[in-house]
Amino acid sequence: LLFVMAQQEFVNVWVRDPRIQKKELWYSHISYEICIHTNSMCFTLKTSCVRRRYREFAWLREQLQKNAPSIVMPELPAKIPFFNPYNLRHVEDRRRGLQEFLEKVLQMTILLSDSRVHLFLQSQLSPEDIEACVSGQTKYSVTEAIQSYAFSNRRFPIEEEEKKKSKNCSDSDSKSSSSLGLGHSNDDSVSQGYKRNTSQGEC
Repeated sequence: LLFVMAQQEFVNVWVRDPRIQKKELWYSHISYEICIHTNSMCFTLKTSCVRRRYREFAWLREQLQKNAPSIVMPELPAKIPFFNPYNLRHVEDRRRGLQEFLEKVLQMTILLSDSRVHLFLQSQLSPEDIEACVSGQTKYSVTEAIQSYAFSNRRFPIEEEEKKKSKNCSDSDSKSSSSLGLGHSNDDSVSQGYKRNTSQGEC
C-alpha cells in the first residue's frame, strides 16, 4: 500500500546581520536582515531577504493592531532610551526580540492574511508605499511588488554563505568590514521605496 502524506507547511524566519546605516556624520541607525524560508501557499516567494529597521517593525505592529484590535499582539523588544548602535549587547538583545516578534506574528493565521505582513517581509517598500499599495493607490499589486523585488535581489542566506566560503578560499587576505562585528553601510537604498519605473512596467 502506498500512503501519500501531505507535506506539512512551515515558515522559518531569521532576523540577522545587523548593520550600521549612516545617513549623516552625526546620525546612524541599525538595520536588520529578515530572511524567510517557507513552503506555505500564503507566501508569494518561498525564500526572500529584506532589510528593516526598528521603527519599521514598530509601524508594522501598530498597523496590525489597528486591523485586528481583538488580537493580543506580540510585543516588540522594549525601546531603549539611549540605544547605542555600537553596543553589541544592545544590538543582539534587540535582534533576538525582533525575531521572536516575527515568529509569533507568523504563527497567527489572521495576521498572515494582512498584505502588510507580506510586503514588509518580501519587498523593500517603505511603510508609506506599503500603505499605498495595500490601499490600491499604486499601479502595481502586492504580488507584483514582491515579484519585482525578487527579480532585483535574488539571494538567500545559504547561497550567500556558500559564496562567502568560495571567496575566502580564493582570497585569504580578505578582512572584516567591522572590528565590532557589525556591518557598516553608507548605502541608503535599503530604506528607499519601491522604484516605480521598472523594466517590467509594473509600476
